[in-house]
Amino acid sequence: MASQYQIRADYDARTIVVYQAYSPAIADAALRAGRFVAPFSFHRMTWIKPSFLWLMHRSNWARKPGQERILAVRVTREGWEEALSQAVLTTADPAAVARAAVHVQWDPERSSRGAALNHYSIQVGISRHLIRTFTDDWTVSLTDLTPQVHKAAALIRTGHAAKAQRLFPAERAYPLSRAMEGLLTPGG
Repeated sequence: MASQYQIRADYDARTIVVYQAYSPAIADAALRAGRFVAPFSFHRMTWIKPSFLWLMHRSNWARKPGQERILAVRVTREGWEEALSQAVLTTADPAAVARAAVHVQWDPERSSRGAALNHYSIQVGISRHLIRTFTDDWTVSLTDLTPQVHKAAALIRTGHAAKAQRLFPAERAYPLSRAMEGLLTPGG
């Protein structure tokens, strides 16, 4: 992929980590059950993000109402790539977007202080038609990163950004086929 639209993620041979911010009620229930359960909504689109810093920007380091808890959701790479294979860019024809099981949008990646960077981070929207597959078949584990997020945010606020970076997940370019790159890249 063009480096401007490169997926950066924490992954291994079998899985990839995506991040989501939730209310305490949703996060606590999911962590107790070891999987997503009510009050998680199985009837609306859920957005997953492989960029830790993008989600930190979006959730204001777990301080926005309804986004006070940060979960690392480890999913199978097979599931991740299945989702991507069904994706439609949100900038596509509105009728195609409305029919799509998976939506993809690219937003500017963020620095630890929230500044927009010159490359983009992928956001993947899993529709209600595919949500049970995501939660029941693709999700391998859930990890609460909230304490780590709060510690990193405090370090950044007190001028210790280098120490905070040691708490960030290691992300690297995620390999995709040329066909998948063409599907996911704006103008591709």
